[in-house]
Amino acid sequence: MKPASSPRRLRLSTVVLVFVFGLVAGIALDRQYLAGIIPAAVVPWKAVPDFLLMSRAWNLIDAHYVDRASIKPTDMTYAAISGMVDSLGDTGHSTFLTPDMVKMADSVISGHFAGIGAEVQLKGRQVMIVTPLDGTPAQRAHLRPGDIILKVDGKDVTGEPLGEVVDHIRGPVGTRVVLDLMDPATGKKRMVTLVRAKIPIHTVSWHMLPGTVVADVRISSFSNGTAEQLAKALGAARNAGARGIILDLRNDPGGLLTEAIDVASQFVPSGNVMLERNVRGRVRPIKVNPDVPKTGLPVVVLINGGTASAAEIVAGALKDDLNAPLIGEKTFGTGTVLQQFMLPDGAALLLAVEEWLTPNGHSFWHKGLQPTQKVVLPADAMLLRPDAMSDLTAAALRKSQDVQLLAGLHAVEGRMKKAAQETVAVLGNH
Repeated sequence: MKPASSPRRLRLSTVVLVFVFGLVAGIALDRQYLAGIIPAAVVPWKAVPDFLLMSRAWNLIDAHYVDRASIKPTDMTYAAISGMVDSLGDTGHSTFLTPDMVKMADSVISGHFAGIGAEVQLKGRQVMIVTPLDGTPAQRAHLRPGDIILKVDGKDVTGEPLGEVVDHIRGPVGTRVVLDLMDPATGKKRMVTLVRAKIPIHTVSWHMLPGTVVADVRISSFSNGTAEQLAKALGAARNAGARGIILDLRNDPGGLLTEAIDVASQFVPSGNVMLERNVRGRVRPIKVNPDVPKTGLPVVVLINGGTASAAEIVAGALKDDLNAPLIGEKTFGTGTVLQQFMLPDGAALLLAVEEWLTPNGHSFWHKGLQPTQKVVLPADAMLLRPDAMSDLTAAALRKSQDVQLLAGLHAVEGRMKKAAQETVAVLGNH
């Protein structure tokens, strides 16, 4: 047997399962490659009885199962590996990818992919929507974080392996797919028809909130160029008269760690963006990048259950380093370095090997970040997004059901007032 290929160290802060060509279990986005070999035939001596047990089960199936056509060695192997990873309890993060999943995940790195535009994860035996991406078929069809996919084109997918759900939803651009969804909070079911499309990833948008001097800046994900897009957005907002920033990270599934560092560094002048703790408990600080432009404007951060990984890193940094309020609901709770180990057939294991902490040493892996001001969005309310504010009036803004954005506006106006008072006091002393 040939040895497996070198492990690939992912400077990732999340695993996201992305609808690509319909749906693909994938990863977001950043990869670093390390030299090394996975030994193919080395087994810890304590595990020998367990390997013999698995071999016995395999041989019994092969010798006695009556439906011979159902015995598919590759499927059995993948199911066994998936089960091993699932037993770690690192739901939605450490995972097993088939070769097709690896190839499709690679397509996300380019910044474009085809599909319906939503991140998902396995929750128990069901596939759950983590978040729809901005400007995609999933968002236009009002898919919501937490929605459970019950059926695909009329076929019940509950309990199916994620790879099979991938196959059911995958299809060419321009074709239709019908999803039966359930809101787990209410049990209400609905059927949604989506048309698959090519999804460009534009990660930063902004708009001045009407009747204010506050810029609403949204980051939808952290991919190549996000920090550069943010710098341009913040510069344009300042030129437009912005004196405060609402940073909207709601339903942001995360992505590149390098982009998260540079995004946080535009708000945090010095110190650490985060801490990194390895398997031996050693903690290493990840410093602010001093070379990115600094905004200096008062900022508050909007978060919810779809805020994950790199977005949580940024939210935690702004909270700890700037005392920036986090407004909304508890975040998703991902926060580890993943290492990708390629297997001989092109499949891969993604395993959490290091943990991220906020600058003050708080863990958010599996816990999430708690908001400093909890504001729950009404069940039927839609998020106000900068790219849909061109016709929004000041009166309509104040009457919006997006109570999280309104709470953020109130908070940042308070911070702006305080900053102005402190400036006057300093000038008075001189």
